[in-house]
Amino acid sequence: MAFKDLREFLDLLEERGELARIKTPVSRDLEITEIADRVMKGPAEKNKALLFENVQGFSSFPVAINLFGSERRMAAALGVDDLEELNHRLAKLVDFRLPQSLGPMIERGMDFLNVLKGIGVGPTIVSRAPVQEVIEKGAPTLDGLPILKCWPGDAGRFITLMQVITRDPVTNARNVGMYRLQVLGERKLAMHWQLHKDGAEHERKAGEAKIPAAVVLGGDPASMWCASAPLPPNIDEYLLAGWLRGKPVEFVKCVSQPLEVPANAEIVIEGYVDPNEREMEGPFGDHTGYYTPAEPFPVFHVTAITRRREAIYPTTIVGVPPVEDVYLGKATERLFLPLLRLFLPEVIDYHMPPAGVFHNLVIVKIRKRYPGHARKVMFGIWGLGLMMLTKAIVVVDEWVDAHNYNEVAWQALGNVDWGRDVVHVDGAVDQLDHASYRQSFGGKIGIDATAKGPGEGYERGWPDVARMDEATKQKIDALWDRLGVG
Repeated sequence: MAFKDLREFLDLLEERGELARIKTPVSRDLEITEIADRVMKGPAEKNKALLFENVQGFSSFPVAINLFGSERRMAAALGVDDLEELNHRLAKLVDFRLPQSLGPMIERGMDFLNVLKGIGVGPTIVSRAPVQEVIEKGAPTLDGLPILKCWPGDAGRFITLMQVITRDPVTNARNVGMYRLQVLGERKLAMHWQLHKDGAEHERKAGEAKIPAAVVLGGDPASMWCASAPLPPNIDEYLLAGWLRGKPVEFVKCVSQPLEVPANAEIVIEGYVDPNEREMEGPFGDHTGYYTPAEPFPVFHVTAITRRREAIYPTTIVGVPPVEDVYLGKATERLFLPLLRLFLPEVIDYHMPPAGVFHNLVIVKIRKRYPGHARKVMFGIWGLGLMMLTKAIVVVDEWVDAHNYNEVAWQALGNVDWGRDVVHVDGAVDQLDHASYRQSFGGKIGIDATAKGPGEGYERGWPDVARMDEATKQKIDALWDRLGVG
């Protein structure tokens, strides 16, 4: 299902009993975070999207949070019944084997036709857009938006669920990123694009020149999620959103900057980033579960704010997992498996556990064929885009369920000689990693939890797993209902 905007998505969630409207007055400072955090960490049947309709001082701006905070809602946002469908859809698309008969050939042609329908032949520009029903120019102010203060130790209020649009100063290719912004004043924000992100690369390329930028809030849910997708440089995230939606994203030209923004968004903050001007940003209670310390980041100057007449302010919180971003990451994990397998075809599956906050742990299941194969996979992953930031990789055999922590722990603890089966390297780590002794550079570990053979120096003969034979299992299957054991 292709949602036109955030409102259609909210309507679906309400229809499915997945939305709770909260009319009790609450503060944007800390209180929304505490309510949302309890819901995110609570029982699954009570985990709903929340729409705060009476935020103190901002009664005309409902605040939506936890929109993507379950596998059900995340799947619905991307137009699938189950997140595993993302894997299958993209796997079909990137299967470069030639069809062997007319039927599969026609099916492949339809797949590519659907891709073209989704991404379009060029950007769809409209002259009038819901997001420009109200336009503030001249003296726009951020003070009218219910921007949250999330945690007690935060340095201020932060925009947390956004699409930051910039263009490469050299190629003019659009990039859409999810970079938090701290409010520094009524027309000034700190742009937290980290060292390894495309926005920071645009800043490096810009030199002394100011960088036009737009901060988009809301829009269709696929576009909202795509800002978090780790696409290669110069690939437009809105093309991915169009493919997921099955129809292109509509744009409108900004009123004060040479950029285009989604026409059906709720709010757009236009402005520019000045690479020559930096201010301290943070501390901020981050997705690691710890406060990120204050650091200097470039300043974003607001030149206009456009919005719907009755705009909804979408936001999220990060912090000690699990919170909403677990499911944003889960969608990324499932969708990008086929792309990982293009470069590492021996990979059957992989998993980034929530407690690993995306970059601390990746569990990889492989079809092992030769000595040292697990190590080849480790170094291959460390060489793929933002996967380079992974601090720990555990490689298991093909019969192990990478999503079953008991099985993985059993293999990682029982199959490893810690003197021989561990790889330790130094390299790039996430800028938010507080454990590395030097910022953005630290130690990483790879653990080979696969079965070993003589080619790897193991001469003892690897034991078989103790499993019941099939004949006995089938006999007990036939007896089971008569045993009275449930």
